[in-house]
Amino acid sequence: MRIEDAFLGVTVALLGLVLVYLFRVAVGPTVFDRILGVSALGTTTTIILLLVGVLYDRIELFVDLSLAYALLSFVGALAAARYFEQTGDR
Repeated sequence: MRIEDAFLGVTVALLGLVLVYLFRVAVGPTVFDRILGVSALGTTTTIILLLVGVLYDRIELFVDLSLAYALLSFVGALAAARYFEQTGDR
């Protein structure tokens, strides 16, 4: 078994996990559950980007992309949580 096959298997498993997060975002009983789903989706997508970088043998490019995506995901989740905390929406 090659290491690329293992990375591909992990990537496919993480893509399956993304479906669970999308379900949480769509059905979440509260706004904070949906924000948590979006945050977990961003983290998983960051890991998937890094694994794809290893598979394509261009890790330096994908590290930059994943760092930018992680930062945007974190700031977006933080802004949404702060907004909903101040407005009191649930």
